[in-house]
Amino acid sequence: MTSVNPESSGSKSADLVTVGRITAVYGVRGWVKVHSFTEPMDNILQFADWWLQSPSGWEPLQVDGGKRHGKGLIVHIEGVDDRDLAAQYCQRDIAVRRSELPSLEAGEFYWHQLEGLRVISRFDGRECDFGCVVRMMETGANDVLVVRGGKDGRERLIPYLPGEFISDIDLEAGVITVNWDPEF
Repeated sequence: MTSVNPESSGSKSADLVTVGRITAVYGVRGWVKVHSFTEPMDNILQFADWWLQSPSGWEPLQVDGGKRHGKGLIVHIEGVDDRDLAAQYCQRDIAVRRSELPSLEAGEFYWHQLEGLRVISRFDGRECDFGCVVRMMETGANDVLVVRGGKDGRERLIPYLPGEFISDIDLEAGVITVNWDPEF
């Protein structure tokens, strides 16, 4: 599975996928630190057109430089050469158009494709509706589906391990079938 944060909101939400966040200023010449949700992290630099979330929706953002720095990324926003001006861009999400995301191999999915899908467990001959995927989590060992809203109202954390716990993903039907004990 390729990691791209599925969250997107605002007026262009149907067309945009959040791929990172500007977190803080870097230096005095208008550079900012970026937390990337892409894997690997510097893949975010390959997208030509960025959109920045603002209180009134999404606005285009032009970046004229970017690179790895330490354990993270820094980018320079076109026309921003001052630390104080750069600070206005901090703590805001970065998105790209869904159409710009690279095609995936068969059986691979972006996180935004999985969020919102209904999760049905078929365990020991029983079928149980667990609710919907509300978000994905990265744990280091494997990704995890955070599922909520079933009949019992519980939140479940289901490891995203196709062939082990994930039996089938049907995007057309909007259903993920899992082999997961309802008691967990």
